[in-house]
Amino acid sequence: MKHIAPAACWKWSLALLAALAATALAQTASPSPYSKTNVIVYPRVNVSPWYEVAPNWPQRPPDVCCGAVPGVALDKVENVWIHTRTNITVQVFAPDGRYLRGWERESTNYVAHYIRIDKEQNVWLADVGQHVVRKYSPDRKLLLTLGTPGEAGKDATHLYKPTDMTVAPNGDIFVSDGYGNARIVHFDRNGRFVKAWGKLGNKPGEFSLPHSIVCDSKGRLYVADRNNVRIQVFDADGKLLAVWKDMLVPWGLFVTAKDEIWACGSSPMYWRVDPKYPKAPLGCPPKDQLVMKFNTDGKLLQLWTFPKAEDGQEKPGELNWLHGLAVDSKGNLYCGDIIGKRVQKFVLKK
Repeated sequence: MKHIAPAACWKWSLALLAALAATALAQTASPSPYSKTNVIVYPRVNVSPWYEVAPNWPQRPPDVCCGAVPGVALDKVENVWIHTRTNITVQVFAPDGRYLRGWERESTNYVAHYIRIDKEQNVWLADVGQHVVRKYSPDRKLLLTLGTPGEAGKDATHLYKPTDMTVAPNGDIFVSDGYGNARIVHFDRNGRFVKAWGKLGNKPGEFSLPHSIVCDSKGRLYVADRNNVRIQVFDADGKLLAVWKDMLVPWGLFVTAKDEIWACGSSPMYWRVDPKYPKAPLGCPPKDQLVMKFNTDGKLLQLWTFPKAEDGQEKPGELNWLHGLAVDSKGNLYCGDIIGKRVQKFVLKK
């Protein structure tokens, strides 16, 4: 070990003390950025879009009540059409919330599900109670019935609790059939049966509750495969193109004129049995409430969550079993829920 002379050791000690004194002086002159007196002020700038519930929307007349709202659609002037489980089963509101008109339900066995409006402004309704999909003119003239009213089945002329329907650019019709049958049914524009595909299961191309279906401008079909926690994409012949999995339990789908695919539901969760809903599908009750926007390749473009309301204590801006949504040209959301028994408008903020 090398010997250090006492003089050298003394000089080294003085240098160390000088350095420590200089450091202390510098700290006194310039407070640490982590000190309590130096508070960082962040720029309060919203860089992400957000939503605010529209107060007093809609304005429903006293004699028009609202039940569960599984379906929401927009016509060409962006009037809001809802399909609700009450006597006035179709209700139409102006964008500012004014009530315009309504349709009484067909029968006591009528159970509303999704509603769609095609490019010709025809109104399509899924009735899981009567096992049919019906097409109406805007003034409620019945134009077409798919399925046999009051009869469940699995063939060319029967459906079993169909959930949703979409019209392709060429006029062909696709039905998600649904609660009872795990299949997609293809009809031509005149309602003639073309083919069906799918079966109960969780492999690619199979379904466990195909709950909603939409079609983009290229004719690609997007199916909310609810219990399997995924959205499956097909071409018009039933060929599987893609599987978007593990992002949400999809309850409802909506496609914009820009081919933006919106989905609503809850975040992925495991199967659990709630004593109130022992035979319910996955996500009943949901643990949260959310919407997502995708491009046609499945890239997530936007996510927004809403507070999950307590049963019977729903407040404005909360959702309770979010089931269906529509998005207008301004980016505003219209959300219908089941337990909350209402539709709400959420205004886009930037």
